[in-house]
Formats: sequence, C-alpha cells, structure tokens
Amino acid sequence: MDRLKKGQKTLGAGIYAAVLSLVVLALSGTVGLLLHLPWLFPSLGPTVMLFFESPEQPASRPGNTIVGHGVGLLAGILCLYGFGLQNHTSAPVGGLTPTHVLAGALSVALTTLALTWIRMPHPPAGATTLIVSLGILTTPIQLLSIAGAVLLITAAGWGLNMLLGTRPSKKEPTQ
Repeated sequence: MDRLKKGQKTLGAGIYAAVLSLVVLALSGTVGLLLHLPWLFPSLGPTVMLFFESPEQPASRPGNTIVGHGVGLLAGILCLYGFGLQNHTSAPVGGLTPTHVLAGALSVALTTLALTWIRMPHPPAGATTLIVSLGILTTPIQLLSIAGAVLLITAAGWGLNMLLGTRPSKKEPTQ
C-alpha cells in the first residue's frame, strides 16, 4: 500500500511539472511565432524542468536562472567573436570544425567558472552558451530573443509556482 501512495504522489508531481512546462514553453513559443523570432530554443527545456521538478534546488532559483543564462550568453558571444565565427555557418549546418570545438568548449568552461565562482549554478546555461558559440543564434535580434525568452519563462514559471504554492529555496549552498 505504501508503494501505491508513493506512486500516486510521484504521478501527481509529474503531472504538475508536465502541465506547467507545457504552458510556459507554449507561451514562449507563441511569443516567438508572433514576433517571428526564436523565443523557443533547447536550453529553455531543462530550465523549466528545474522550475517544476526541482524547485527547491539552488539552480532553480529565478536569480540563478537569469544570471546563469546571462553569463552563458556573454560567454557564447565572447567565444563566437573571439574565434571569428560570427560570419561562419553554424556548426550544425556547416559541420563541426576545430574552431567550433574550441569556441564551444571554452564557452562552457567560462560559464561554469563564472557561475561556480559566484555560487549561482544553473546547468541549462551550458546549452545557452553553446547555442551562441556554435553559431546557432548569433544576430543581435536573436541574442535579444534569448534574453527575452529567459526573462519570460522565469517570470511565468515562478509566477505559476508561487501562485500554486511552490516556493524557491532560499538556503545558500553549503561548502
């Protein structure tokens, strides 16, 4: 009987996370459709999963989300331009080159270093930095779309969590 109750509790948590993930990502995608801009991209998926599956984790905090993706965005831009890839075909379209590998690896390393140093983890930011450093989204309007989408999903995700009684963790990570 205990196992059945635990299974029902897990199913309920899964439905909560699934429905809210659907709502928040559909909202971001709809904005993208209306603006004809990329407001739905891979790193948003794990971000909303953190919001709704693990809201107690430090990486799920709204501040960590915004700072994390911001750092990832900046590191991606730095590596994209630093390695001269801004006018090249993206790695997924034109093929992975040694320069793409260096830019991608360094952008994730810089993002990891910065977020660890300031103690604001947000692993999905590693995907954001790769999206930029590998040349997938690179124009100024696309980069602004990344920032706008992160702000939108953070506000919508945590707004829904707060409305439904889920609170982010306020505990500082121990070291």
